[in-house]
Amino acid sequence: MTEDLTREKAPASAADVDAQAMDFILKRNLESWTAEDQAAFDTWLSQSLAHKTAYWRLNAIWSRADRLSALRPLKPQSTSSRPGPSRRTTILKVAAALVLFAGAGGIASTLLSGPRAQTYATPVGGHKSIELADGTRIELNTNTVLRARVNAQHRVVELLRGEALFHVKHNAAHPFVVIAAKHRITDLGTSFVVREKNDRLEVALLEGRARLETTDAQSSVKRVAILTPGDEAVATQQKMSITRKSNAALEDQISWRRGLLVFHRATLVDVANEYNRYNSRKIVIADETAAARVMTATLPTNDLTTFARIARNFLGLHVEEKGDEIVISR
Repeated sequence: MTEDLTREKAPASAADVDAQAMDFILKRNLESWTAEDQAAFDTWLSQSLAHKTAYWRLNAIWSRADRLSALRPLKPQSTSSRPGPSRRTTILKVAAALVLFAGAGGIASTLLSGPRAQTYATPVGGHKSIELADGTRIELNTNTVLRARVNAQHRVVELLRGEALFHVKHNAAHPFVVIAAKHRITDLGTSFVVREKNDRLEVALLEGRARLETTDAQSSVKRVAILTPGDEAVATQQKMSITRKSNAALEDQISWRRGLLVFHRATLVDVANEYNRYNSRKIVIADETAAARVMTATLPTNDLTTFARIARNFLGLHVEEKGDEIVISR
């Protein structure tokens, strides 16, 4: 399929980065902070220098606001109650922070106009279904972290890591946007799968239409494509390509929803890489000859024993278990 791409100037995103940084700061200081939140924060922070810069700049402002609120008199605490932060302290702290942010670049209006971010995550081998405030349903695959800022008017989701299937509640007045690997997907009435891998984005469209935008890292221009059912787009910072897939192939691609992996004449190294996404115990292909062997099978995501038996009994390969690894060689 020939690519139908247009080119346009990429928009600035400094305000969005600041808003994302403040989501983390507010949640860490005013709400509960979980291991999932820490994983999402670490992933976001490692994505670019701009993220680090925004976080440390705004965190310093937050600390200044903390010191300002500490100078205000506190309401006396009852001796019979547990000590803890007062509501007045929290309000003063947030108010002082917003004043400082307004002076630092107008981020206060961004914080007040959009919904708070919610973080969702799955462990290795995990699978989770969620429903957002707008009615959109998302299925998270293994080792996935996703942040959503969604209400009836503002609908933005960031896929920080992994893979997710989106069943979008369409609203033409308020489009649903997914940001992943520095690319942007806009819903035009859609069900689609998004997978992020080392700044490479894969989008497979199941229903409806979607607009995919990717920005060239060198020329700072944007490529845009409208995807229709059966399209699979692969985008990096340098290029975008689109191919056609059958309905059966797309169903096989999302077989993880049923706890299965479907392989059609896949090389053993590709099979191993896919299995390793779902299991803490890893498959190691020790040589190129073994890596090049092909197999066709439908297997459970967590069934390494059956895979090892196929490699040994049907492909004639040597299989050895070493601690948390299954080593396969010719």
